[in-house]
Amino acid sequence: MRKVLCVEPVIFIYMFASSLTSPLVQQFIYRRLWEEEYNSTFVSDSNASYCEQNKSSPTYIKQKEVQEKASVFNMQLDLTGAVPSLIVAFVIVANGDRQGRKRSLVLPSVGALIADICLTVISYFSLSLSILFAVAFITGLFGSAATFLGGGFAFIADVCHDEKQKTTRIAVVDLIFGVVSGLAGLSSGYFLRGIGFTWTFVTASLLHVVNIIYIIFLLEDTVGVSEFQHQAPVSCKELLRETFSGVYMLFKTAPYKKRILITVLLFTFMTYLFTMVGGSSLFTLYELDEPLCWNEVYIGYGAAAFTSVSLTSFLGVYLFSKCLKEIYIVFIGIFSYIGGMVMAAFAKTTLLMFLVRVPSLLCFMPIPVLRSMLSKVVLAGEQGAVFACIACLEVVTGTISLSVFNIIYAATVAWFSGFSFLLSAGLCLIPLAVLCWLLCTSWNGEDLALLVPEEVSSIESADS
Repeated sequence: MRKVLCVEPVIFIYMFASSLTSPLVQQFIYRRLWEEEYNSTFVSDSNASYCEQNKSSPTYIKQKEVQEKASVFNMQLDLTGAVPSLIVAFVIVANGDRQGRKRSLVLPSVGALIADICLTVISYFSLSLSILFAVAFITGLFGSAATFLGGGFAFIADVCHDEKQKTTRIAVVDLIFGVVSGLAGLSSGYFLRGIGFTWTFVTASLLHVVNIIYIIFLLEDTVGVSEFQHQAPVSCKELLRETFSGVYMLFKTAPYKKRILITVLLFTFMTYLFTMVGGSSLFTLYELDEPLCWNEVYIGYGAAAFTSVSLTSFLGVYLFSKCLKEIYIVFIGIFSYIGGMVMAAFAKTTLLMFLVRVPSLLCFMPIPVLRSMLSKVVLAGEQGAVFACIACLEVVTGTISLSVFNIIYAATVAWFSGFSFLLSAGLCLIPLAVLCWLLCTSWNGEDLALLVPEEVSSIESADS
């Protein structure tokens, strides 16, 4: 059977299945905690979920308590799967330069399949929510989304030989990520209303099965069988040593200019990801609370609105890359995100909450552009190492961000539920300051254009 080098269908299916279940898990936790608090069935009609808006009512106080409990529970759940996924992502993605990219794709898919099967059982038999912690830990052992995306982006970096095409190709993957997330989010509300939690989790499980079959039997690896693979199997200690040495040599042997540039770009990526993940992760809880009181269908509509944001961000990258340097594209995207978060903090009506996406139309641009900049600044044999760093930063940053923002939201929801959005917008000043420093120092525009592998080699030779 002839194999293909098209990884986009794999990313599409994985992200659709994951995005289909992600908002449902939050709603599942929220409803179960609601039922435990009120000792009654959660109420939802065609317009809005049951939501008390009289602040002097005892029901309103209990409602806020459910918000706080759900926020803390989600934070603890994220932390449980973070540590194992961090280690696995680093090892698997970094070793992809020698052992291939397919294992970075198939392992997280298997982990997601196991997680959805467990969610099906928990939902069907109404088992304790505490089992979700074991599910999160097991999913982390298989690498989770960080390993999958790290392997996927490294796969694309291997395929793209034209450096000018690399930014657009990586932006296409982020477009798929956003569009599919929006479609899955829109579908999730109707899935939940039509077939319930259990069968929706079954549907996601079947999608992961299809994905695993595609990866194993149809997808061709970009890394061929090397001498390393013909040698006798090495011990776990030796494997870890070689893994960490690859990342260590990425910084150790690089000239000062390249090392500083990689570090600064990784820091900018990390700080922006921290603010964006933390702020946007609170939308579901914010929309469930008063005065919006959205039900599952409206929450699906809200998630689907990000489809337009992903599309416009991709178009922005495609068009701006023809006339602007990449660092300015990152600037525009960060300011777009700040505008959306400030508006979300004061959105008290359904219309205004949907309009939050208007100033945020370009907020996804910094992520693919920074990935592309980092990919261009390293050599072909260092793609796995740099994407392993990115994957680990995504796990660490995402976990810390979710934990911090969920704690802050739980502490501030009673007096101002939009405070976390304002904080997220304010923290964007950090990556903006770093980018301004790059522009104001000796790092001229040509350094940030960025460097293609041939240029990197010449700089390394000159610095040596």
